[in-house]
Order: sequence, then structure tokens, then C-alpha cells
Amino acid sequence: QVQLAESGGGSVQDGGSLRLSCVVSGELRANCMAWFRQAPGKGREGVSAIYLPTGGTYFHPSVAGRASIARDNAKNALYLGIDALTPEDTGTYYCASSTTSYCTTTAAWLPDKYNNWGQGTQVTVSS
Repeated sequence: QVQLAESGGGSVQDGGSLRLSCVVSGELRANCMAWFRQAPGKGREGVSAIYLPTGGTYFHPSVAGRASIARDNAKNALYLGIDALTPEDTGTYYCASSTTSYCTTTAAWLPDKYNNWGQGTQVTVSS
């Protein structure tokens, strides 16, 4: 059984950066991996995704230009970096994987396209 475990969350000042990690245990059979986040009282929002067969990366408009996503096959890990943080970036950040290729389409940010999820790591950006 595949398990995803996020780490790296915490409290960050407005304008700072975050670097999150997601370690995969078990045999991952996936075409897509992604990061989502969920702010208090809101739905789960896509942040960034990577299409594993090609390494193609995708970013939600809310983080485009200030985010990075990377996969390290040797460490079986996925990383997310976001710079120029604002309080609107506050939330629980989740790592997810999908056996589908929806991350290459406009459906990339639909949580129901992903079938494995981590428990999440909290990020709080304070002004």
C-alpha cells in the first residue's frame, strides 16, 4: 500500500518562503503527483502538479511565477517550494498521486482525480 507523508510545514513571515517534502513509501504507480492546499473553511485547492512520464510541471494561477515542484526518484520524494508568501497561502498542504493523466489537463486541480493522499502539513503565513 502506498503512503505519502508530508513534512516541512510551520510558521512563516509574510514575504518568506516554504519548502515542503512528500516522501513516498511503497510502490507508487502514478502518472501524476500534485500538491493541494486547504485553508480553514474552504475547499481543497490545487497548487502544483507534475506529470511523471515527462516531468512536465503545472502551476495553479494563484502560485504561478513563485512556485516550484520537483520529483527526486532516488529519494522517492516530491518537493514544493513557494516564494513571496502571503497570508492567503496559509493552509494545510497535501501531497497526492494519481494513476490518471488528468494533471496535464484542465482537470488537474480536481481533488477527485487523485486517489492517494498524505495527511497534510500545516503552513501559517503571518503578516
